[in-house]
Amino acid sequence: MMEELKWVPSTVDVTRPSVARMYDYYLGGSHNFEADRAAAKQVEQIFPGVAQSAQANRSFLRRVVRHLMTQGVEQFLDLGSGIPTVGNVHEIAQHDNPNARVVYVDFEPVAVSHSNALLADNPNANAILADLRATSSVLAGARETLDFSRPVGVLVIAALHFVSDADSPYEAIAQYMADLPSGSYLAITHATWDTLSEAELAEAREVAKIYSNSDNKLTMRTHAEVTRFFDGMEMLEPGVVAVNDWRPDSFDETHVGIYGAVGRKP
Repeated sequence: MMEELKWVPSTVDVTRPSVARMYDYYLGGSHNFEADRAAAKQVEQIFPGVAQSAQANRSFLRRVVRHLMTQGVEQFLDLGSGIPTVGNVHEIAQHDNPNARVVYVDFEPVAVSHSNALLADNPNANAILADLRATSSVLAGARETLDFSRPVGVLVIAALHFVSDADSPYEAIAQYMADLPSGSYLAITHATWDTLSEAELAEAREVAKIYSNSDNKLTMRTHAEVTRFFDGMEMLEPGVVAVNDWRPDSFDETHVGIYGAVGRKP
């Protein structure tokens, strides 16, 4: 236990589950603690497909970044980025263009600490400790790395379902896009109950109870509510669909209760 705590800021309560560290666990990462693993295992017992959903999310992220690179986007703002694991945005983007710029944003100190340690020798990528709802401070910090006169890909992967309606998520996303030039993109994945059977819905409600004891509660949204985040944008085909149905590069029958979509600012 002492060994794994060496890389943890003193302000972090490792006895309270963190959604970022639970997600890291689902992806097979090592930056998580006993409380995170215990909560994640509870979720897995109720919903055995949760790890597959996390991996489907990561695959969507990879496809989106690669597609945006083909459209000339060389800058990315990753909101609610989580703990660095294999296949992060800078790895994908800089594989094709070493000069691609990436700013990660998360309010989890462990995630940001690890990200900046990982990026210490990378002049074109860094991480900001901030809540994605704090748009002004995030945008100010991002401007130090990103050129807002050129298109930016805004990535909000598996983050908005941890932001309640009371915290104005639609207004926050609108503010980010308002500050960016034409030709910028918005990519979102968001958990939903739309596609669940009655039995799966009961399981999902039990999962929501587990997350209620973590640092963020779940707010599930419908297809229409997810689509609303893209108001005023040009939707890329096939629109708002299950993440594994968005321009798949392999055949996947996994049932994933997560929407994914990409829009372009005209």
